Amino acid sequence: MLQAQKRPTTIYMEANPNPNSLKFVVNFMLADEGVSFDYPNQESTENSPLANELFNFAAVDRVFIASNFVTVTKKEDVEWLELQDIVRNHIKTYLESGKAPVNAEFDKDPLFDENDSEVVKKIKGILDEYIRPAVEQDGGAIVFHSFQDGIVKVLLQGSCSGCPSSTVTLKAGIENLLTRMLPEVKEVQAEGV
Repeated sequence: MLQAQKRPTTIYMEANPNPNSLKFVVNFMLADEGVSFDYPNQESTENSPLANELFNFAAVDRVFIASNFVTVTKKEDVEWLELQDIVRNHIKTYLESGKAPVNAEFDKDPLFDENDSEVVKKIKGILDEYIRPAVEQDGGAIVFHSFQDGIVKVLLQGSCSGCPSSTVTLKAGIENLLTRMLPEVKEVQAEGV
């Protein structure tokens, strides 16, 4: 195990299509490429001390950690101007102390399963190569859930969860791409939205 060291940390903020979410971009990687962690409430943060601490702010409604950013979703009755600097400074202080934002280790690649059918492997490959980078740009993630009877089900995380434009992205973007590239796919649906 590496010794925790103080680390120079720079954070800038990016708005995204969800007005209740703000993306805090860090100058180093927080999670492995393609891996994300979504925390819809404080009870779900057992493997993330950073997310747990962020939920101590009453205005924080959801925390999402991926690659080099943390997306925080606030409660609707609070303005970002009241909250953004407090959250940014807390993330910066936490990361500068050398603590890990997430404590998780994987025995195998969490994105791919050797037991997947060929169609599922292709769906996951398309999601990973074409969709994930664009969705991460907006502070969110899309995760494969299931494929049955021509219907792909996905989970929307981070800023995508509850975003007003996520339905348009899902149908006009993701469904259009998957149905064009894979004739087996007839429809894409979001689970748990």
